[in-house]
Amino acid sequence: MTDPKDELAGTEAPFVSHLVELRDRLIRSLIAVGVCFVVLLLYPGPSALYDILAQPMISHLPEGTKQIATGVISPVLVPLKIALMAAFLVALPVVLYQVWAFVAPGLYSHEKRLVLPLVVSSTLLFFAGVAFCYFVVIPAMSQFIQAFAPSAITVAPDIEQYLGFVLTLFLVFGIAFEVPIAVIVLARMGIVSIEQLRKARGYFIVGAFIVSAIVTPPDVISQLALAIPMCILYEVGIIAAGFFIKHTQAPDADAADDKTTAA
Repeated sequence: MTDPKDELAGTEAPFVSHLVELRDRLIRSLIAVGVCFVVLLLYPGPSALYDILAQPMISHLPEGTKQIATGVISPVLVPLKIALMAAFLVALPVVLYQVWAFVAPGLYSHEKRLVLPLVVSSTLLFFAGVAFCYFVVIPAMSQFIQAFAPSAITVAPDIEQYLGFVLTLFLVFGIAFEVPIAVIVLARMGIVSIEQLRKARGYFIVGAFIVSAIVTPPDVISQLALAIPMCILYEVGIIAAGFFIKHTQAPDADAADDKTTAA
């Protein structure tokens, strides 16, 4: 007999239908990325997108200095790569919606109250990390490099190396800003308690500085720019974890808590 409280009762679907739905949602995601890519090719164009990406470093180079392209097709290929990356970022809300629409029918209401905010928050935090890197870290790092470069050297980075370097920094800072999400998930799954997270604060701070020293360029500015936000976001994650644990418990868990309180 079906449990009347089971929210998922009768929603089972054959395996093939799940594959068909997954295929359709992947196609929609690819179409969204493709449309954004075509639009960005038309306006502002790949060259303009690269100029935007290179602006934080170019603005700190000597006046009239430009980046160089050592590859034969680099002046064409690199801007196209940037346009594709930008198209994916612009279409990311559509992609995430397709992911959510695929998994949501298999979740209970209390699970949806956990997953949806985490998906939205993780996306916003990743964008915040990328923006922080673009507007703060890369300009400061470029100024540092220019200040320490010998006067006999002209700082003119290769565009392919610059692209790889910037994308690596974007990924590093985007992932680093996901610290609150990791803290919330660990606490919500019961792997660690909030009290244990508080006690581990000192270890995390040391670990954050070690990680920043490994994954960032060998300059103090970028290392501090990564380690300090990670430590702040760790505290934010501890605060948010308590809120999520309280508001995303299963109904039977809430009832058990009430009985415990009454006892």
